[in-house]
Amino acid sequence: HAARAHHGIIASPNCTTIVAIMPLKPLHDAGRLRRVVATSYQAVSGAGVQGIEALREETLAWARGEAVTPKHFAHQIAFNLIPAIGAFAPDGYSGEELKLVNETRKILELPDLLIAPTTVRVPVFTCHAVALNVETESKITAARARELFAAFPGLRVVDEPAAQQYPTPLTVEGQDDCVIGRVREDLSHPRGLSLWVVGDQLRKGAATNAVQIAELVLRS
Repeated sequence: HAARAHHGIIASPNCTTIVAIMPLKPLHDAGRLRRVVATSYQAVSGAGVQGIEALREETLAWARGEAVTPKHFAHQIAFNLIPAIGAFAPDGYSGEELKLVNETRKILELPDLLIAPTTVRVPVFTCHAVALNVETESKITAARARELFAAFPGLRVVDEPAAQQYPTPLTVEGQDDCVIGRVREDLSHPRGLSLWVVGDQLRKGAATNAVQIAELVLRS
C-alpha cells in the first residue's frame, strides 16, 4: 500500500530482511507481532563475486591439502561460519543486524517491534536462510500458520520433517518464492512459533523483488 501512494524513489529492502519479512507479514496480520528473534545464515554471494571466489578458492586449496589464506572475509569461509556481516557498532551489533531491525520495523510500520537479530555468513554459494522465533499477541497454532503461509503470495510451504521434507539452499536456489518449513509451536511460550525460511537472495532478495515493486507501481 505504501508503494501505491508513493512519489519518487523506492528502495528495495536488504535481501535478508526480505526473506525474513515474508512469513512475518501474514503472522502479524493474523495475530500481531510482539517480538521476533531472527538468526540468518547468509550465502557468500551476498558479498558479491569476491565472496563466491573466496569460497571456491578456499575449498579447492583445502582439497589440495594447501594452507588456506582468507582473502575476502576476515576469516576462512570454507567449512566455517562467520558471525559478522558488516561493521560492528559500539553496542556489538553488526551493520547487517541493524539493517534487519530497522528495515523490518519500517516495512511492517511497527517502530517499537522487539527484534533480536544475529547474522551469520555461511559456506553456501546461493540462498539466505533465516531461523525465526516469533511471539504474537494472539495465539497462532502451527497448523494455522501453515495455512497463512500457503495463502500468502510469494510463499510456499514444504514442511514434512518426518519425511525429511523442508527447504534448504540447494532446493530453493533459482526460485522466486521464499519457502517455509519446520513450523512448530514454541515449547517455552504459549503464543510463540518457530520456523525456518529460505529464499534465493539474488532473485526474491534482489532482482525479482525490484521487478515486483515496479509492476505494483505500474498497476497503481
